[in-house]
Amino acid sequence: MKITHYEPAALSAAFGIDMSAVPGFGPGAGWGRVPAGGASDPHQHDEIEVFVIVQGTGDLLVDGERTPAAPGTVALFEPFETHVIENTGGEDLVFFDLYWRDPPHAARAALTGAAERRRFGQRPVFVFSTPPTPNGDLHLGHLSGPYLGADAFVRFQRLNGVEAWHLTGSDDFQSYVAERARRDGRAPAETAAHFSAEIAATLALMDIRPDQYTVTNADPTYPDGLRAFFSRLVDSGSVGPRSTPALFDAETGDYLYEVDVSGGCPGCSGPTSGNICEECGEPNLCADLAEPRTRRTGAAPRHGEATRYCLPLHEFRDDIAAHHELGRVPSRLRELAQRVFSGDRLDLPLTHPSDWGVRPAEDGAGDQVVWVWPEMSYGFLHGIETLGRGLGKEWRADAPEQDWKIVHFFGYDNSFYHSLLYPALYKLAFPGWEPDIDYHVNEFYLLEHQKFSTSRRHAVWGKDVLTEDSVDAVRFFLARTRPEGRRTNFDPAAYETVLTDTLIGTWQRWLNDLGTRLDTGYGGQAPDAGVWTPEHTAFLARLGVRLTAVTQSLGQDGFSLNQAAGELHGIVEDVIRFTEGAYLAAGPAEKDRTRTAIALELAAARLLARCAAPVMPRFAGRLAAALGLTGPEVWPDVPELLPAGTKVTLSDAVFFRAPERKTTADD
Repeated sequence: MKITHYEPAALSAAFGIDMSAVPGFGPGAGWGRVPAGGASDPHQHDEIEVFVIVQGTGDLLVDGERTPAAPGTVALFEPFETHVIENTGGEDLVFFDLYWRDPPHAARAALTGAAERRRFGQRPVFVFSTPPTPNGDLHLGHLSGPYLGADAFVRFQRLNGVEAWHLTGSDDFQSYVAERARRDGRAPAETAAHFSAEIAATLALMDIRPDQYTVTNADPTYPDGLRAFFSRLVDSGSVGPRSTPALFDAETGDYLYEVDVSGGCPGCSGPTSGNICEECGEPNLCADLAEPRTRRTGAAPRHGEATRYCLPLHEFRDDIAAHHELGRVPSRLRELAQRVFSGDRLDLPLTHPSDWGVRPAEDGAGDQVVWVWPEMSYGFLHGIETLGRGLGKEWRADAPEQDWKIVHFFGYDNSFYHSLLYPALYKLAFPGWEPDIDYHVNEFYLLEHQKFSTSRRHAVWGKDVLTEDSVDAVRFFLARTRPEGRRTNFDPAAYETVLTDTLIGTWQRWLNDLGTRLDTGYGGQAPDAGVWTPEHTAFLARLGVRLTAVTQSLGQDGFSLNQAAGELHGIVEDVIRFTEGAYLAAGPAEKDRTRTAIALELAAARLLARCAAPVMPRFAGRLAAALGLTGPEVWPDVPELLPAGTKVTLSDAVFFRAPERKTTADD
């Protein structure tokens, strides 16, 4: 018999609390202690773990869900569940810990347990794509990143029964809007309204129709809600007016920030505009730029000081680290956090002197406005409240709920704000809320191996390429080439090749040929499967492998449109390879085997229609209709044969069209 007793002196620091190890129990074992008011660090692991509470009271927080714990409570944590134990009482919370590895169990949890483990199907999921700046229309660089990503993500989640919504809008109070208005001789509000409408129209051309599109300067409830949120930050005691170094135009005395100034990044030394470096992702304070220059004249600015409301972000290092353990946080963002917090201090201004923006309610704010980037943290909550109002839900921006699941899609240049600044602001504004946020970040999409740029007019604009005939091809190509984890380049010639050779020359040719064979041999109706060969069963199994792969590539943990597009094309490649050997033999004896092969081709077409729906919704709907099915409404569990006798109209179906060649005088 093995007996252990709780020995406080044997404890040492681990996982943010005190733990000890007890050998000889078979599975791993030990004691744990959480002091009054304390909590363990959020973490996940591949072991199964059991807590037995023997003293004190507290809460178990598992993937955003709280459960009370008291003596006699026994809790089992599945592999990869994010879990925290908090002490809510006045004495030490003591528990006995058991843990062990079960590789098959862990493998099943990794493969099929993500949605259940992360509770995606049990709570509202709010998916945000970064609100675009309305200083120009959307180009393919924009569309390939946050907007296509969030749209496909939400479509997939809904097919799996999840209540998910896509939210975005226009970021009206950007300094870049005021600069564009100045160049165009317009008022900033006029510029913002014009391009906000253009952006919404381009999204619609891309078949992206957000459930909530907030126009910040046009929403009458937005300014007061933002002021109340900002006052919460000030009332926390951490945010207040401080005089810190700033830059001013040497001739006019104008305050300079963001678009007004450029120089060398204090982090990576590369060229950057004010406040954020698009290359390394680190913030700057403008006054710390190397050899700064004003945008309008190119002259050196004057150094001075300005009183602004500032946040001591360096004080939130541990809070951000704990937040990053709760959701999906790519290592790129963790590495950025390490760099940003490597310095001693970062007093970040949250307001700037400007004529364009929302002024705080605080006395003495003077000519300052809430800086648009911290403003956006409130904007997300405002979007949820506005969405809820239309759905009859009592969601409130001033009372975010622990049960909310938030998912952010953004470019790497916005990483600092989303993954470091906003969690700190939420911590101050709502101390009892622990936001459960997943982050999906894309790198820059290049054109001619240079960054797409609205301000430099270096872009392929969405409206130039998107039509009813091209939208599916554009979505597929952008999904296949979008910059996930690395920068990629948009090549117009490569797009034409994918359209003509892959989508038309391979996908459509196979589907049309299948339809012709059905018309000729089966009267245009799906045959019932006949005799099965080992090759037939192997192909059906192969379709199951593809279904699993595309499901994983569109899921919340392993989301990758690059991989999803590759798997969709893989379905077509598999079926073409299968058909190359399926019909070699002829004669009456092969009739039943041929029927099975045709039925399997139709099963592949059916699977393609279902799996393409998040990425290529029009194509998926048209293919489903040609197969005699309703539009994809539920994500498939297994590949299925088309019911025998179903009328199929594939032979003359047109899913993709080559662009019309423009004629010239020489033609």
